[in-house]
Amino acid sequence: MDHQTNEPVPPVASEPLSRRGVLRAATVSAAAVGTAGLLAGPASAAPAGHSPGRRRVPVDRISIQLYTLRDQLAADLPGTLTALWRIGYRRVEHAGFVGRTAAQFRAALDAAGLRSTSGHVGIPQPFDAATWERALAEANVVGCKKIVHPYFGRDEQGRPIRDPAVYRALARDLNQAGRLAERAGLDFGYHNHQLEFVPLTNGSTGFEILAGQTDPRLVHFELDLYWTWRGAHDPVDVIRANRGRVRQVHVKDLDVEGGFADLGDGVIDFGRIFAHEREAGIEEYIVERDDAGTPPRAPADALDTARVGFDYLASLRY
Repeated sequence: MDHQTNEPVPPVASEPLSRRGVLRAATVSAAAVGTAGLLAGPASAAPAGHSPGRRRVPVDRISIQLYTLRDQLAADLPGTLTALWRIGYRRVEHAGFVGRTAAQFRAALDAAGLRSTSGHVGIPQPFDAATWERALAEANVVGCKKIVHPYFGRDEQGRPIRDPAVYRALARDLNQAGRLAERAGLDFGYHNHQLEFVPLTNGSTGFEILAGQTDPRLVHFELDLYWTWRGAHDPVDVIRANRGRVRQVHVKDLDVEGGFADLGDGVIDFGRIFAHEREAGIEEYIVERDDAGTPPRAPADALDTARVGFDYLASLRY
């Protein structure tokens, strides 16, 4: 499906995801706020009902989705990347190349001392192997280890997809994409929003179909914790149902009105979720805030979000 762009990058393969379109498509309110175990305390707090723990997020596995800083990156790519390094980040997840080629973007990362270990690139729809192989080649130029399909769930009229057959077809395409990614030396993942949890006409959900009909050896999940709650699902339940497949998480907080918040300022108990990290198979903890640089916030405010997010994860005990 088509994606609107928010930064001047090439429209093929490296085109970034439009979260604004996602927000307009939101179909589930933040009813999950009242779910047991959701409320969070300070960063050092233990999961609800548990004593303070000694486990922590490995600092070298903390990343940030660069969509969070899209406007700031467009204004000053080298300066913004250097600022992330100074905060403490050593890895990032890209969402497009900010108007550069893959090689130019890699050079900017190298100069700042960063690695793009993961990237968001949508698979072609309808699926086209040659187009996808070009995207995989670009991912290898950038130095990615993982490549992730970022968005699905709306029809041409912008409504939530409710036809199970559409999700079954997507699962087949994801398997094809994962097989080609494996041949290119990359791990392939799928990133969710709330739309995958909308009930389908047969009573199942899109996420259930994708989990059941994609090959675990070829497709893992990058679980967006915010959007999972917005889909009225507990991430812990999703992890338990998909052991070993949740290799990446987007760590994004939910405010009391159902909007976005910097980590630790919202209501999600991340420690409770991360206590299941081994069961999930988590390899990367990726900070993100969809509205970090958009009005009424200024682009530079996204760097504050990045700093707060890194410090929160680095200090969290569970």
